[in-house]
Amino acid sequence: MLAERYYRDGAYEKATLLFNVLHKKNPFNTIYLKRLISSYQETLQFETAEKLLKDRLEKYPQQSYLYVELGYNFERQQQTDTAKIYYDKAIASIQQNTGMGGLIGRMFADNASLDYAILAYKKTMLLNPNTNYNFPIAQIYGEKGEFEKMFSSYIGLIDKNVNYLSSVKRLSSRYITDDRLNKNNVLFKKVLIKKSVSNPKNVWNELLSWLFVQQKEYEKAFIQERALFNRDPKYINNILSLGNNSFSNKAYGTAKKCFDFIKEKSPFIQHVLTASLYTVKIAIATNQPEIEQLFTAIFNQYGKKSNTLKIQLEFANYLTFVKNDPEKAIDILENALKNTSSKFLKAEIKIKLGEVHVFIGNYNRALIYFSQVQTSIKNHPLAQQARFKVAQTSYFKNDFKWAFAQLKVLKASTTQLIANDALDLFLIISDNQLKDSLETGLKLYAKADLLAFQNKNTQAIDTLQVLITSFKGQKIEDESLYKQAALFTKTDQFQKAIANYLQIISMDKEGIFVDDALYQIAEIYNLKLNNTEKASEYYQKIIFDHSSSIYLVDARKKFRKLRGDTIN
Repeated sequence: MLAERYYRDGAYEKATLLFNVLHKKNPFNTIYLKRLISSYQETLQFETAEKLLKDRLEKYPQQSYLYVELGYNFERQQQTDTAKIYYDKAIASIQQNTGMGGLIGRMFADNASLDYAILAYKKTMLLNPNTNYNFPIAQIYGEKGEFEKMFSSYIGLIDKNVNYLSSVKRLSSRYITDDRLNKNNVLFKKVLIKKSVSNPKNVWNELLSWLFVQQKEYEKAFIQERALFNRDPKYINNILSLGNNSFSNKAYGTAKKCFDFIKEKSPFIQHVLTASLYTVKIAIATNQPEIEQLFTAIFNQYGKKSNTLKIQLEFANYLTFVKNDPEKAIDILENALKNTSSKFLKAEIKIKLGEVHVFIGNYNRALIYFSQVQTSIKNHPLAQQARFKVAQTSYFKNDFKWAFAQLKVLKASTTQLIANDALDLFLIISDNQLKDSLETGLKLYAKADLLAFQNKNTQAIDTLQVLITSFKGQKIEDESLYKQAALFTKTDQFQKAIANYLQIISMDKEGIFVDDALYQIAEIYNLKLNNTEKASEYYQKIIFDHSSSIYLVDARKKFRKLRGDTIN
């Protein structure tokens, strides 16, 4: 440890002394030897390093990897012709001992002799087909910027062992973007199709589907997954996963095709029920008519039993927050409680019951349900969710002190989403509670929050407008403007949202909401109004004026995409 510390600190003379001792005691430890040689080289003792390496090769000729170090010793002295002689000897030695090939390749790579490293790995695989060095080869091609060869190596890795599929997806995703015309996307697809033609396998369709998902071409992904299912029904899980992914990204058309396919083809009732759940979710998200009849048809076919509880929860949510019929939702949820013995499912039902009671203003009843969840499944994410609901409900009923105490604990929640929500609400209360002894502004803001929770967006917008007018110059003004802008966006009032964000920016160019406002304006122009010129303008403001913003990476990526750059 001391030798390594000296080496990393650049104290090579001290490192040399210690690594020399370590090497003599452990002559077959390649790490000690390499550090000793490197320390000699850093202190310009090239002849000493050369003698040590040649002595070891004479004593242990089977350690042919030492030719790599010997060649590198000459390369450090800019004697490239002599270096090449020893590098070629190292490569030639693989013919007699393929077991040394991997180590030789790694040592070339460590010394940045990348072409020789590739040569060593490839020769080893040629002589011993049981070896697979496509992974380090791919990494080297990536370092060299030779991405087509990199992708070929990754796909070669899968060709030899399909278990590398997840790793290849993860590593390739660093270079693949959501732009199908991106150079790397095109190269990846080219290599993949070439391999699928020369050596057809199901895994190539699976990987092509993955590429289409990265490019948000969900319809094309579905075609691949359907072809896979027709060859082997086990791929039904892939279609279920694609349906979920499509739904999350609001590709509702493809999502519906996936779930309709599952309902028609899957022999598993749980798959069919999951598909049925998402079918009604899609219908709600796309404002389809006769949604209640859709729920009724599902319950007529499968009953209101434990296996349809998720669908019952969704129905209760729809009745409350869309149809404004909370009483019917309560009846459904109370009956659902009787149909399960699972404490976790009971917890989900009670959380939803609590939310419905908050909707109708029965705060105390809601708090009872949330508290029951907290005590029944302590330390579970659902218990943390229930605790947040307790804080949120207390906030809605203007019990800010108790809400603040709960939120203080939840800020450190292991569930990141809950921690973020808790922090946002914690800051709202802490920023405004002490500024107004009567808490007038905070009470009005909480009322607007409640109206937004109840999906009463117009009333929430009007309430926030009262705040904006009555509390000019106070902290709560920009928070109200920001929340109102989000509601304007939700209700497709995009120009009003932009006006709010611009007002936030003009109020205080150094304010905490400025980068948020800039990013939201850019997103509206980019995703809602299709005005790429204005979107680029606001992404660029984040890049140049807010270099510490959490939006910087996304803003830079989206700006470059709008500009037409090739993004590697």
